[in-house]
Amino acid sequence: MLYHVRMDVLIPTDMDADKVNELKATEKALSQKLQEQGKWRHIWRIAGQYSNFSIFDVESNEELHDIMMSLPLYPYMKVEVTPLLRHPSSVRSDDS
Repeated sequence: MLYHVRMDVLIPTDMDADKVNELKATEKALSQKLQEQGKWRHIWRIAGQYSNFSIFDVESNEELHDIMMSLPLYPYMKVEVTPLLRHPSSVRSDDS
């Protein structure tokens, strides 16, 4: 199942800088692992914001939920999830 996910990261301005850097490094490592596994299909930065649009390819709502909850920055995120399915007018039969 494909999902379009918008993540807006809202780290408190008074959070310890070392803690923020640790969270970011752990988040990056996990996101890259999920990308290599094919579960986090795409990630795009939204210009001028600490936000991204991502495409996840997972088996279920529950798997996406578990992935999102495992992200170190999740407690500091506003997340919007949109399930996706192929449009009948698409000229492609795959996700290319």
